[in-house]
Amino acid sequence: MTDVHRLYAITHSLYSGRARAYLIKQGIPFEELSTGHESFKAEVLPKGKLPTIPTLVTPAGEVIRDGAAIIEHFEAANGRPCQPAGPRQQIISALFDVIGTDGLLRPAMHYRWNYPQDNLDFIRYHFRYSQRDTPQREEKTDYMMDRMRYAAQIFGVTEQSQGLVEALYLEYLDALNSHFEQYPYLLGWKPSIGDFGLLAPMYAHLGRDPHPARLMQQRATRVYRWVERMNRADQDAPEYFTAGTDFLADDEIPETLQAVLRVLAEDFVPETRAAAECINDWLAEHKPEAGTAAVGRLANSVGNGEFTVRGQTVSALAQPYRFYLLARVQAIYSGLAASDQAAVEQMLNACGMSEILSIKLDRQLERSGNLEVWK
Repeated sequence: MTDVHRLYAITHSLYSGRARAYLIKQGIPFEELSTGHESFKAEVLPKGKLPTIPTLVTPAGEVIRDGAAIIEHFEAANGRPCQPAGPRQQIISALFDVIGTDGLLRPAMHYRWNYPQDNLDFIRYHFRYSQRDTPQREEKTDYMMDRMRYAAQIFGVTEQSQGLVEALYLEYLDALNSHFEQYPYLLGWKPSIGDFGLLAPMYAHLGRDPHPARLMQQRATRVYRWVERMNRADQDAPEYFTAGTDFLADDEIPETLQAVLRVLAEDFVPETRAAAECINDWLAEHKPEAGTAAVGRLANSVGNGEFTVRGQTVSALAQPYRFYLLARVQAIYSGLAASDQAAVEQMLNACGMSEILSIKLDRQLERSGNLEVWK
């Protein structure tokens, strides 16, 4: 039996970058294959249930679909090397995982699809060559690109919202760049779970597509270096001459990181609130049976949540997966001592994020048979 894992992923995939970086940073041997590889449909899809990426096949033949599940598989087996010990850092790490995975889809989609003069040839190359060479390749490429272009709209990127999306992203980018003046990772000198989650949009879309990559390189060089750093096995922090090796001491959350969260909270919190209201209304009306798929192509669409940011109304698809991840943040909080809960509340209140502790769905989600399902 080989000790090399198989990661089914593609370079331009938002979610693939999260799992790939984790494997690189943890020194886990793997080979990467596209979903166009013949083995994916024949061997992997029957166990993975959905044709989504990333999907991992272990040396023992176990199939694990979804980046969060892939990372949890290794974290649980190896003493959780990417989870800080302090309660505040645990909360912040888990929160950035949610925000990166589901809270930055608008800028990721906007900067990919609304600058075709810079991006289109680059993007088309990747969509085209993620498939096998068949007579239908060009037709399938057009179909996939059109579908993802439409996805940008359902995530709330419209002609009316583009200015708001860019303004919020640039403020976030500036704040994150300031944070990386002091530290190479979110919580100090090594990557946390939150780093991997945040990398998802920041690598494949915002750090590789020509237009946003150039913007990041020129406006936020330190952020671009973090994107590079997250894809390298070593610490890769030579510009930090007094670098440590661990998370920050004393459960510290730097003010620079709190500033990043304050910018992100402006649309993440109202969107989360609106999505919960939408999903809870859907749950009350449809009452899905336990074990019914809640995420992915096998799930029913629950509709859009509407929310207001800086006086502008945004409508975006309400996604139960956000709450599957957010429940992890809330579970960490629920398990803390009262004094630690108070410290977390004070910190999140200062960041404008305290409401995320109480926004919940009326039904929980769980994983069963490689699917996220209603409990």
